[in-house]
Amino acid sequence: MTWPNFISLGRLFTTPILIWLLLSGRTVAAFYVFILAGLSDILDGILARALKDHSIIGSYLDPIADKCLLTGAFIALGVKGLIPIWLIIFVTFRDAMIVGGAILLILLEKKLQVQPLLISKLNTLLQILLVVYVMGERVWSFNFPYMLESLTSLTALTTFISGAGYVVLWVKIMKKDSLS
Repeated sequence: MTWPNFISLGRLFTTPILIWLLLSGRTVAAFYVFILAGLSDILDGILARALKDHSIIGSYLDPIADKCLLTGAFIALGVKGLIPIWLIIFVTFRDAMIVGGAILLILLEKKLQVQPLLISKLNTLLQILLVVYVMGERVWSFNFPYMLESLTSLTALTTFISGAGYVVLWVKIMKKDSLS
């Protein structure tokens, strides 16, 4: 196993720890675990590029670790009533749709590259900012009016647009291969 993959695997294993910390009210510790996990995502990317160590396993493991961490944080914060349940359902549905679509394309033996759309990257950034803001509110007792609503709305909007973007991409892949 390569170092970048090992780091991604470590991030995946922090997910249950993060969930437990959030659900047990240890928000300060959860905040720092989340930040460290985010830094590990940056580190594994830097290492993979520096070592020219790109692997098929890594192309799947890295986004899976990211999604598990974010989804776990969203669900735990939703259980605590800190993120709206409707947003968690919306984001989780989109993620399940993306995974389901990818699996379908693989089963149909279509050419599939694991490459996120630009809007999907923005969506992930907004999800991260939302989690950091919600935990940060509890850690430092700050409250910026309308910040939670703004991050929630922008996350919902980019979730919808990126979900639609993947559907358009899949339709193009299906049409392209059927014309060949």
